[in-house]
Amino acid sequence: MKFTHRARGVVQAIAVALALALPLMAIASSADARIGGGYSSGSRGTRSFSVPPSTSTAPGTAQPLNRTFSQPGLGTSTAGGGFFNRPGGGMLRGLAAGFLGAGLLGMLFGGGLFGGIGGLSSLFGLILQIGLIVFAVRMAMSWWQRRHDTASAYAGASSGGFGGPSNLTPGSGFGLGSGSAPLEIVAADYEAFERLLGEIQAAWSNEDVARLHTLATPEMVSYFTGDLQANKARNVINKVSDTKLLQGDLAEAWREGDTDYASVAMRFSMIDKTVDRASGRLVEGSEQPTEVTEVWTFLRPRGASWELSAIQQT
Repeated sequence: MKFTHRARGVVQAIAVALALALPLMAIASSADARIGGGYSSGSRGTRSFSVPPSTSTAPGTAQPLNRTFSQPGLGTSTAGGGFFNRPGGGMLRGLAAGFLGAGLLGMLFGGGLFGGIGGLSSLFGLILQIGLIVFAVRMAMSWWQRRHDTASAYAGASSGGFGGPSNLTPGSGFGLGSGSAPLEIVAADYEAFERLLGEIQAAWSNEDVARLHTLATPEMVSYFTGDLQANKARNVINKVSDTKLLQGDLAEAWREGDTDYASVAMRFSMIDKTVDRASGRLVEGSEQPTEVTEVWTFLRPRGASWELSAIQQT
C-alpha cells in the first residue's frame, strides 16, 4: 500500500512527535498535581547523586533526582537542568541530535532513516523506522539507569548519615534519631521543617512565587514556577489544604563549608485537588485527604534560615 505525499507527511510528522516525546513520557508518567509534580527535584550539595539512608518513615529507597541543576561530582549548581542534564545526558543529547539530524528530519523530507532505500517509503518502512528509534531510546535509558544505580550505590555506601531510624508511631511527628553525626539537628530545627512543609504548600496553592522565593532555593522555585505556568496553560489551579505531618524522621544531616544540609523523611496527609480556574469545578484529585511520603532536603547558609533544597519521591 502506498501513501499519498500529503498523507505520508502527516504520518511522518506524528512519528517525529512520538519519538521526541518518548524520553519525557518515561519521566512524566508518574507526575502528580501537588507541589513538585510528583518528581524528584532539586539538589543536595555533594550528595545530590547519593541515596538518602532509609528511615522508619521511608523504609524504601528514595528515587534519584530527575530534575536537578547539579552535575555528578560537583556540589554546586549549573545553569541547566532536567532530563538532558542528568548523568548520561551527553550520550542522550548526542542520540537525540543524531536522530533529528540524520533520521527523523530525513523522514520528513522523504529521505528516510537510511536514505534512498525504496522499501522504507511504504508503511512497513515507516513502522520499522519508528521501531528502531524506540529500541535505541530504550537501550539508552536502560544504560543510563544501570550507570546511575551503580554510582548511587557506591556514593550511598560512603556518605554516612545522621543517626539511625527512629521508632515512631503515626502522629508522633519528628524523631530526633540517635548516634553521632557531623551536624546536630535540634528540636527547633524539626519545628522549622514542619513549619516549612505547611508554608510551602500554602504558597504553592496561592501561586505566590514571591513567597516561595523566601522558603525554597532558586532552583526549586524555578521548577515550581514552571509547574504553575503549566497549570495556567491548562486553565486549572492546584489547591493543597489541611496539610498535616503524621510521621517524620531524619535521614542524614551534614555540613558543606558554610552550609548545613538535612534530609528528612516525612509522611503527611493533605487534600490535593485541581480545579478549573474559572468555574472552580473539580478536575483532578479529591476532597478527601490523601497520604504522601517524601524525603525533603533543607539547606541553611550560615546565619540564615532553613529553606527547601530538594524533594524526592519514595
